[in-house]
Amino acid sequence: MAAGPGEVRVEDLEQYRRELTGYCYRMLGSSFEAEDAVQDTMVKAWKGFAAFEGRSAVRSWIYRIATNVCLDMLRGRQRRALAMDLGPVGMADAFTGATRPEHAWVTPVPDARVLPDGDPAEVAVARESVRLAFVTALQRLPARQRAVLILREVLRWPATEVAELLGTTVASVNSALQRARATLATLDTGADQAVPVTAEQRAMLDRYVEAFERYDIPSLVDLLRDDVVMSMPPYDFWLRGPAELAAWFVGEGIGCKGSKLVPVAANGMAAFASYKAAPTGGHFPWAIQVIEVVGDRIVGHHNFLDTTLFGQFGLPARL
Repeated sequence: MAAGPGEVRVEDLEQYRRELTGYCYRMLGSSFEAEDAVQDTMVKAWKGFAAFEGRSAVRSWIYRIATNVCLDMLRGRQRRALAMDLGPVGMADAFTGATRPEHAWVTPVPDARVLPDGDPAEVAVARESVRLAFVTALQRLPARQRAVLILREVLRWPATEVAELLGTTVASVNSALQRARATLATLDTGADQAVPVTAEQRAMLDRYVEAFERYDIPSLVDLLRDDVVMSMPPYDFWLRGPAELAAWFVGEGIGCKGSKLVPVAANGMAAFASYKAAPTGGHFPWAIQVIEVVGDRIVGHHNFLDTTLFGQFGLPARL
């Protein structure tokens, strides 16, 4: 049914769900919180129809609601991060099992929930801006600077529209953008990672899967760059270098022997669902691996040991 003047239909809102999820994910660093924020945004939009009255474009209006929801969620809380931001590098033989709560960590997001369809150029920009390293770097920015940078640099909004959305001036928006850029320039945003993965890198990742499933550690180590890092949220622990990763896999990590890897699409990057061998047969969910690749080597091996993520990726509960 056609909408009358000032009216908004359900499809007018639902068409923005995916891009809003991407926006909220970049703001919040959590796929679960992003979904909650978008759902809250949709509810507020429905309740706010009377106040909307068509005075602005639906997209601007709903982004204003989403921004305010995210700013409220971020108020007074600790930023999310990866293990490399939270403590010194560890040793494979010094694992204590110490953990941090879920809200401490940046978590992965399925590509299907945040990347647009259509224009390859838009998809490429979206992939770049949901890389794990980039999203983690965004969390270092004050919340309003974060919103300004995402709206201006990622979504390409004019400064005038961003100023209107945030209830501030163009000069203030430009100043916040300059400060955000300066901060990001000091951080590792993963800009040297190929997005999407090239054909040569895909062949290398096929060798990685084969080596991991055979638990051929020498072959696996051959695929790692000298400065490779491995993290395992929620464990407050990370490793650097092929020798330490090799020691982990044959030491504390030996339980991964016999695992199966299922390809998934996460953060615009190579990723796998890791299923651990069950004593009674078959395999059960264990971790979502996000693999960072530069050139022909793996530079990041991030294992998110939160099995509730498997549902977000539409994965089976058992193999």
